[in-house]
Amino acid sequence: MSAPARCYVEHVAIRVRDLDWHLRFFRDALGMEIREIDGETAAPRQVWLRGGPQLVADLDFDGPEGRLYHLGVMTADLQASIAAAQDWGVRELPQGRNWLALPDGLVVELLQASPGAVEAALAVNPRA
Repeated sequence: MSAPARCYVEHVAIRVRDLDWHLRFFRDALGMEIREIDGETAAPRQVWLRGGPQLVADLDFDGPEGRLYHLGVMTADLQASIAAAQDWGVRELPQGRNWLALPDGLVVELLQASPGAVEAALAVNPRA
């Protein structure tokens, strides 16, 4: 078995019933800016914030179980990571080969990082 491609968690997707409230909280209380919006600006389906959270609007969500939607994992080598994951008995999802369901139900989205981005991210000591 060869060494796995280096990876890091780039975002955590979370289902929320009141997307507007959560956006205001993360912005006003924690200073996290919007980096990407899916859908209309006035009524987005989902929003990615700088720092990792991805908030997914789900008006029918009735928590607390099932709040976590998926982990977005950046990898230095997408094809190598997909191949390595297949040895672990994960199931590919309809969204694509890079969407994997782990045996306990956790979903992982593998994303190809730009050259050097994974090493740069892993070199940051967040507690320094």
